[in-house]
Amino acid sequence: MVERSLNLDDIFYSLADPTRRDILRRIADVELSVSEIAKHYDLTFGAISKHLKVLERALLVTKTRRGKEQIVRIAPQALVSAMDYLEWYKPFWNNRLDSLEAFINEEHGNK
Repeated sequence: MVERSLNLDDIFYSLADPTRRDILRRIADVELSVSEIAKHYDLTFGAISKHLKVLERALLVTKTRRGKEQIVRIAPQALVSAMDYLEWYKPFWNNRLDSLEAFINEEHGNK
């Protein structure tokens, strides 16, 4: 359980940053080299490498060598544990949204 919690912490920490979310979006359909990723941002190569290390620690990406380049690809299976965690809260949100809808309908009907 603690191991799963640590992984969730890493995943949510990774996804909290807009640059890392954008990197994941870019590599969702196609693997890219680190340099191909870096050219899309006004950041140093070192800063992009740090973002990629955070994503790697969360198991959201994998890197492999292809010649002199490091190729980055998404590892979507890591998102399953985050989705499972969030799914547990879905009934609570649905109940609240249903209550809000009933309230709005009641208020709208009274006017």
